[in-house]
Amino acid sequence: MRAKDVLKDIGIITSKLIEIGLSVDQNFPRQSDNSGQQLISYDNYSDTSVALKNIEYKEIYGELDKERQFNIKLLDGALLQFFYCFEGNTLIKHRLCYFPSPDFESFQNEPELYLDESKIYADILLKSVLPIPIRFDYAPNDSVIVEHPSSHLTLGQYKNCRIPVESAICPSSFTNFILRAFYMNGLTGTKCVFTKRELEACLHDEERPLLYISP
Repeated sequence: MRAKDVLKDIGIITSKLIEIGLSVDQNFPRQSDNSGQQLISYDNYSDTSVALKNIEYKEIYGELDKERQFNIKLLDGALLQFFYCFEGNTLIKHRLCYFPSPDFESFQNEPELYLDESKIYADILLKSVLPIPIRFDYAPNDSVIVEHPSSHLTLGQYKNCRIPVESAICPSSFTNFILRAFYMNGLTGTKCVFTKRELEACLHDEERPLLYISP
């Protein structure tokens, strides 16, 4: 696997989401070099993780939206972010984020956009729904057995919520997970660009008795 394969995959995903009408705004992916590392992010990328610590989620979302810190903005306002870091042909880090809109102002202003697809958006428009951000992290060099698994899922911005994941997550797997879980949809014509080696389990023996996610 090479960085350019992930770059291409995210580009295909972005184009397909535009084509089916789920993306209303987007920053196409880009590759940059940083001290020998290849970074896959997007135009205008800035790491805001420190600056946005310990503030209300609505403010976090508002800042990300205002500064256009996303790969894709979905029809309901949710933001998708893809970030991958390689050294040579080795993946050393990724951060994949889903930031749902904290309210549905866009629905209130333009309900016709949603009513035509009422089945798809039936769940997210319920008043009882609480938007929960989702993040998949992969950073084996920063891992601590059990406490900080090499690959893990974080729900709701909780600092210590790290649900073990068996391997790194490729862009198409992440996108289809979000679309199927929240939008009753999925992308056809996409495939995982990771090789068998990249998809090998990264769980330690001490983590296997725990509940974990297998991509």
